[in-house]
Amino acid sequence: MAELEAGSISMAAGGGGRLRNALSGMLCAFALLLIGVLAFSIRLFSVIKYESVIHEFDPYFNYRVTQFLSKSGIYEFWNWFDDRTWYPLGRVIGGTVYPGLTLTAGTIWWLLNSLNIPLSVETVCVFTAPIFSANASWATYLLTKEAKGHGAGLMAATILAMVPSYISRSVAGSYDNEAVAIFALIFTFYLYVKTLNTGSLFYATLNALSYFYMVSFSSKMFRIATSFRKFFTLYCISAFQVCSWGGYTFIINLIPMHVLLCIVTGRYSSRLYVAYAPLVVLGTLLAALVPVVGFNAVLTSEHFASFLVFIILHVVALVYYIKGLLTPRLFKVAMTFVLTVGLALCLAVVAILAALVASSPTKGWSGRSLSLLDPTYASKYIPIIASVSEHQPPTWPSYFMAINVLAFLVPAGIISCFLPLSDASSFSVLYLVTSVYFSGVMVRLMLVLAPAVCILSGIALSEAFNVLTRSMKFQRPISDDTLPTAGDSTPGSSSTATITTSTKNANIKKEKMGTISKERSSKKSRKETELVGSSPVRPEKEEKLCVLPSEASAMGILFLIMLCGLYVIHCVWAAAEAYSAPSIVLTSRSHDGLHVYDDFRESYAWLRHNTEVDDKVASWWDYGYQTTAMANRTVIVDNNTWNNTHIATVGTAMSSPEKGAWEIFNSLDVKYVLVVFGGLIGYPSDDINKFLWMVRIGGGEFPHIKEQDYLRDGNYRVDAQGTPTMLNCLMYKLCYYRFAETDGKGFDRARRYEIGRKHFKLTHFEEVFTTQHWMVRIYKLKPQKNRVRGKLKLKLKSSSKTSLMRKGAGKKNPWQ
Repeated sequence: MAELEAGSISMAAGGGGRLRNALSGMLCAFALLLIGVLAFSIRLFSVIKYESVIHEFDPYFNYRVTQFLSKSGIYEFWNWFDDRTWYPLGRVIGGTVYPGLTLTAGTIWWLLNSLNIPLSVETVCVFTAPIFSANASWATYLLTKEAKGHGAGLMAATILAMVPSYISRSVAGSYDNEAVAIFALIFTFYLYVKTLNTGSLFYATLNALSYFYMVSFSSKMFRIATSFRKFFTLYCISAFQVCSWGGYTFIINLIPMHVLLCIVTGRYSSRLYVAYAPLVVLGTLLAALVPVVGFNAVLTSEHFASFLVFIILHVVALVYYIKGLLTPRLFKVAMTFVLTVGLALCLAVVAILAALVASSPTKGWSGRSLSLLDPTYASKYIPIIASVSEHQPPTWPSYFMAINVLAFLVPAGIISCFLPLSDASSFSVLYLVTSVYFSGVMVRLMLVLAPAVCILSGIALSEAFNVLTRSMKFQRPISDDTLPTAGDSTPGSSSTATITTSTKNANIKKEKMGTISKERSSKKSRKETELVGSSPVRPEKEEKLCVLPSEASAMGILFLIMLCGLYVIHCVWAAAEAYSAPSIVLTSRSHDGLHVYDDFRESYAWLRHNTEVDDKVASWWDYGYQTTAMANRTVIVDNNTWNNTHIATVGTAMSSPEKGAWEIFNSLDVKYVLVVFGGLIGYPSDDINKFLWMVRIGGGEFPHIKEQDYLRDGNYRVDAQGTPTMLNCLMYKLCYYRFAETDGKGFDRARRYEIGRKHFKLTHFEEVFTTQHWMVRIYKLKPQKNRVRGKLKLKLKSSSKTSLMRKGAGKKNPWQ
């Protein structure tokens, strides 16, 4: 009877455990659903406050490419030669673009239209970023769960859903590569850690495909089909489609660093081999299929670290394999041989790599990679990279704006990762350390820092809430009569919290194993009770470490809730005010209310309706993508910045006097010149403030352009103290032409002083359009005068007059 009763009790306990697990799973799924809704909805302020419109500059190119893909199909996309950009050179789109974002949005658009949901391509592009923000939050949960459990995963996912650093790049309308790439980055890390924990080759293969998602997408895997069967095959494969972002090199360097760290610290296992080897082999082969990457996957220095660690991993695996076969004595002999041969092979590989690297002027590194390793490299040698604002180092206020109070939680999360240290937690710490360094070099890479900060902050908050709530739960009054003495050895003298914790851990282990017998578990429980009771000093120490006074626990919980509340308020403000306004439509507030400046779309609409289809428009490269997408006109340079000489030519024209600039633009078949000017309304990001970068980039290719000629005592000025070279260059004239007529003084509100040269005329350009607030000004090149024909007429006229005079001199006047 006793056995039957015990069996029924254990069955009831097992049923209760299964019910509890099912309920917790349902609650976890519901929480994840709410987190996804939060991540999506907090990014809709731009649509609610303004309208459904594409933001910034690069997203307009992505939108234009997606339009072409949806109309023409994948094969035409891969072979698309765009003659409306980089005139007269053009650009091969399929071979110079990371296609993951375009293919992802194209698949979503095709799926919705197949389900009779007729959304436009623009609408799909606007909402792609919020959708993948929810996916990124779920991927963060999966990654953090592998390191510290479900509670930490839910907390990290909630934090990532609202972190301002990620919101800045994923609001509705921000149709850029990072919107999808951050999800792919986190999901790749999750699959790597999952493989590391399980040793499953299935997850290792998925990891390689997810890495492929960060690199590119095979043309054979995507096709706009008309049959459901073709589409179903397409959609299944596109779940692992690729990539979007050149930041994939961060993955292929961070994972090898973690593998090397595991080997050095003696944590090598077969799971580590399974997690890394397929990633290098399959990932490299798949990455080479992407046209924009190609053989760079094996020839550039960014990928060499992964190959070197791949060799080291195999050497270590061989050593462990031999150790299992040989005796200790033979193992020493074999080790000597293996190390000798391995060292020779490594030296040979290093020599080959050194020879390949030495043959490259940049040692095999790209310009952006060199600027990460040496923050001063771009400013010295590549001004086109240094001229981009998002490539500048961040300031401390930028960090506070991007992660807010999370900066104070990260150290606690690092400490929690070491208690205890696992492969997953060590990867999280390494991810944080590397991303902190790179974010300090380039403000754009604060986006890569955001997931690491959210993971560590989620771990810290989860552990803190666990300790504080456990203290509230197991709190008991402690008096002098109840304190254990040195002679107490009975179980009753031990800490209730310690016994409860031990029993809870034992139950968790029992549920996980599932094969431990009832007798062994009861013996283990008795043994733990005896051990706890026989050591009177240890329980007292554990109680002081694990259980806090109720007042302190309550205050700690209230403090954490207040901290989380401040974080939520900051995130909502950042999403609603700081990052919701599209750059294509500007707003400002003053004492008389809200002002909206829609000058950019006004100017592009004028170009679209008042110029010929084949007309060429010259501007600084910042506005190339928007001009091509919104005005549908051919541009000389755009935001791709692949040809530094072409950009330097435009910079030289803007820096030259009017006649020299006209000759340069005329040689490029330019008919219109567009400049952005903020002097009337105080817009600081105009071409006058960008002008020195035009001078530096132009001077890098054409030595007669010197920056010193545009500076007065080292200061850049456009007032009366400006240099003659500055006050006579084309950029100054196109921006300030007729500007003094607005207020009679020519006061520049962006620079806060009165301009130097006010009244002048244009001889080779004519103003054809200026927007309402003078933000965009468009000029047309005047046609060249036919001077040769005029001189010929004058010559003929003078010669005929001379001949007539000669004839008249030979005749006699009849009236005389």
